[in-house]
Amino acid sequence: MAEPHSSMPPFHATVSELSMLRWDLAEELDHLAWHRLGAVALWRTKLSDVGPVGARRLLDRSGIRASCLKWAGGFTGGDGRTFRESVDDAREAIDVASAIGASVLVVHTGCRGGHTLGHAHRLLREAFEILVPVASAQGVTLAIEPLHPSAAVGCGFMTRLSKAVEWVESFDHPAVRIALDLWQFGHDPSLPDLLPDIVPRLALVKVADRIGASTAERERLVPGHGELPLDALVAELLGLGYRGDFEFEIVGGGGESAGYDPVLRQIRATVDAWSRRVSRPAARAHVSLPHPL
Repeated sequence: MAEPHSSMPPFHATVSELSMLRWDLAEELDHLAWHRLGAVALWRTKLSDVGPVGARRLLDRSGIRASCLKWAGGFTGGDGRTFRESVDDAREAIDVASAIGASVLVVHTGCRGGHTLGHAHRLLREAFEILVPVASAQGVTLAIEPLHPSAAVGCGFMTRLSKAVEWVESFDHPAVRIALDLWQFGHDPSLPDLLPDIVPRLALVKVADRIGASTAERERLVPGHGELPLDALVAELLGLGYRGDFEFEIVGGGGESAGYDPVLRQIRATVDAWSRRVSRPAARAHVSLPHPL
């Protein structure tokens, strides 16, 4: 495909590979370039098809940036691995992130794995104490991704944004930050008050809309197709000085049957609208959350 227009807005947008599940990496990069979307969030499972060297070659050829790599984690043994195996896997993920030029590795806590909550947190801290120097030396940020309680069953034990902020603060290291998923927490009544504390500690922001509560079965819709106040939240994030990546992870909503290009076209339109908030900043938005879900 030839690229229809070469200019890029100052808004930093990236698209998750999970939004284009059936395409291989070469197809993804070709279509992203066509829609003037300059970055991709890579998924380790798909990356294994071409390997880090092959992925870096494709990325360099396309001019598309790798924004992050997902995921590492699960240090509690809940997925059947030992603590050491999970840490070694995370080391490998850091190496891969560095090799493909991704500055962020998203980390999931995993479930409690039969441990007390306190011990699960101790295992997570022990893992980070091993991994942070490794990541920092390679220029990779470890971004812990909290999960909303309604979507975290069997997947994660860090379910409160305030706890994630405290946890990152306790490390006081630039290589330890937060991945905020607005699909998870867009209706959380604590979010507006926490944003000033969260923004300086953000590595990335994930965006998707939804109808109803954030459960594991719920579709991740294109912004504007659901009930979340994403326009106001993004405006608030930008007003507070966030200039990192906004990652569009769109899953379901007819994308599989209609094809991925219509989804990318809608993402492009959203990026253009939100970009104008950067180029012509206005007064900070008031975030109104009509009802917690």
